[in-house]
Amino acid sequence: MIDLKWCYDEVTVRFQHSSDIWRDFPELVPGVLVAKGITADVSVDDQVARFAELAAKRLATSSEGELPEIQAWRRAFSKMGLKPTQYRCASESLLRRFRKEGALPRLHPLIDLCNAVSIAYAVPVAVFDLSKISQYVEVRYAAGDETYLTFSGETEHPPPGEVVFADAEGRAHARRWTNRQSGHSAVRDTTTDVLIVAEALHDTAGADVERLTATVADELAAVWTGASKTAILTPSSPRFEF
Repeated sequence: MIDLKWCYDEVTVRFQHSSDIWRDFPELVPGVLVAKGITADVSVDDQVARFAELAAKRLATSSEGELPEIQAWRRAFSKMGLKPTQYRCASESLLRRFRKEGALPRLHPLIDLCNAVSIAYAVPVAVFDLSKISQYVEVRYAAGDETYLTFSGETEHPPPGEVVFADAEGRAHARRWTNRQSGHSAVRDTTTDVLIVAEALHDTAGADVERLTATVADELAAVWTGASKTAILTPSSPRFEF
């Protein structure tokens, strides 16, 4: 693994969770990865098939709602005042669609790969275009003045207290924590540098997120030639700078 720093607008970018999030969810385990040199002209068919097979084996004996990884997120959503079967974490939504349709939509090689890893591990995996992020991303409770751009181009304002991924300009890059990402920083064919975040809350989250993060790093290295850097965050080491 190559140690590196990338700067946007002459500012070192960082990722972190607020102290309030760590206080309220001490069981949280985030894995973070930054990568450069991403392109859309590659095939990840073999990787997607391999991870989809792992997900199918798990779903053959349990529904997605019975998996400990998903149950932990449902408890977190309930704690945030959200109905967990109305607002599902990203991995549950993907698993639910995969169980019903037998496959996931193909969007972009990196997104297809990360979605496949997400259903294999039943852990939400978010991917952001770093060129669309101002200075930092902090997972925190919304103040109420943040802006969120939907994929259809509409602007929303998350209510105060909702958990969002916010940057220095007050953009919310994800709403309801792991429920829905923004269209503003979505990966497109022009994307080259990305921030990837995996978060889990279940009992074995520490070992699982570490394996997931290493897996994503290995798969990226096998497909793309750019460098990457990873970290597992903790309350005593909550910030990742790159």
